[in-house]
Amino acid sequence: MAPIEGELVIHRPVHEVFDFVADERNEPRYNPRIRRAEKLSPGPIGPGTRFRAEAVTLGRTTGMTIQYTAYERPGRLASSIHMPAADIVGTLRFDPVPNGTRMGWSWQVKPRGLYRLLTPVIARVGRRQEQENWGGLKRFLEAREQLAPEAS
Repeated sequence: MAPIEGELVIHRPVHEVFDFVADERNEPRYNPRIRRAEKLSPGPIGPGTRFRAEAVTLGRTTGMTIQYTAYERPGRLASSIHMPAADIVGTLRFDPVPNGTRMGWSWQVKPRGLYRLLTPVIARVGRRQEQENWGGLKRFLEAREQLAPEAS
């Protein structure tokens, strides 16, 4: 298994960050590696909600399914992700801080088959990709704030 962890501060309210991230269909808006995402489960987003997404890695499109194993708005979102090369389980944390939200991630990546031989490389690349992914979220959400009209 390969652990991937990190955190950053997003200058937006905790409930707004949680709700935006919890709707996997938003990910293509801030993560260029995700081409599309769709909700598979009926009803509101919550524990057990499932999504299907397509990611592009090294020029190849890979499908994945995501299922929420915990949904504790607005503080914690846990999921299980399955793709051909690996299974990933982990948690996103959302903590209010002055002027925003500290968002942390903790993933355990379990490569499958021959990909197990690449576990150290997968961990290193995964850490970099997660920083880029959530940095994209931060830029996207904070830019929305700048576009909002000022209160009189």
